[in-house]
Amino acid sequence: MTMLADRSAEAAINNSADSNKNTVIETSSLYREFGKGDTLVKALTDANITIERGEFTAIIGPSGSGKSTLLQLIGGLDTPTRGDVFLDNKNISHMTGTELSDFRRDHIGFIFQAYNLIPVLSARENIEYIMLLQGISASERKKRVDSIMHAVGLEGLGDRRPAELSGGQQQRVAVARAMVSNPSIILADEPTANLDSKTGADLLDMMKHLNEKQNMTFVFSTHDPKIMERAKRIIRLVDGCVVDDERRG
Repeated sequence: MTMLADRSAEAAINNSADSNKNTVIETSSLYREFGKGDTLVKALTDANITIERGEFTAIIGPSGSGKSTLLQLIGGLDTPTRGDVFLDNKNISHMTGTELSDFRRDHIGFIFQAYNLIPVLSARENIEYIMLLQGISASERKKRVDSIMHAVGLEGLGDRRPAELSGGQQQRVAVARAMVSNPSIILADEPTANLDSKTGADLLDMMKHLNEKQNMTFVFSTHDPKIMERAKRIIRLVDGCVVDDERRG
């Protein structure tokens, strides 16, 4: 009986380790409040979510529900009032500013509604910028940029600056920049909001393909039905609270 018990305990430990290995995002009793007294705003209240590696997740809800706040906390762009955020089993809520900056650089890719490209740099230079900060060699940078520009349909546009690109092309540059350093997580805040319907759908199909091919973890904050249709996971927020969490397929 003792031997069987030991084996059961060992199996439980191994299963737990495998589960932790697959968990890329976890929030624990996460709160974010702004102001105080009569002006107190509870943007997020006791948010507990777990996202596995390779998931394609949409965080949805009405305006003011806390979607962008949750995404910013997950990405280390804001700090919680209370609670913890774990990325790749590391608690980023207690990192110093330098530690957090380095962790974001090496583990998270960001895609913003406003693209946030550097206007004086070409498309190629914008894409490779993070790799420059990471100290990756010039030959490896060229190899990766060439590959990702082909993957996102930007071949022949590498020398153009953002002002010389359409909105859809700029967002493709932003996607390529987010993905080129092979981050654990890609966070996208309303990435299709400034795009026409066809361009947005094409961009989402491309991201979905890359998610399935390379097992990258995508988390979207969105109102866009096109993203919701493609998502394998829907997390719904209302008034800063997680009210529904649906996995599909």
